[in-house]
Amino acid sequence: MTLTSRVVHRDPHLLGRVPVFRGTRVFMKNLLDYLEAGDSLEVFLARFPSVSREQAIAVLELAKKMLTAYAKQSRGC
Repeated sequence: MTLTSRVVHRDPHLLGRVPVFRGTRVFMKNLLDYLEAGDSLEVFLARFPSVSREQAIAVLELAKKMLTAYAKQSRGC
């Protein structure tokens, strides 16, 4: 099982296939929204106790990988 599939879940019958943390109904976007608003990871985790620290960090790592790949592609590397 890949890192993405261990952390990300999308179900066509649940929440319109919006990506959620696996095993929860918490939108992954919520994590980014909290961080963008200036809240810490600890605040997010306290608000959404069904999300583990490991899951949240894995999502941030996935976002980093995606942005790095996009940047390389944009530069033609």
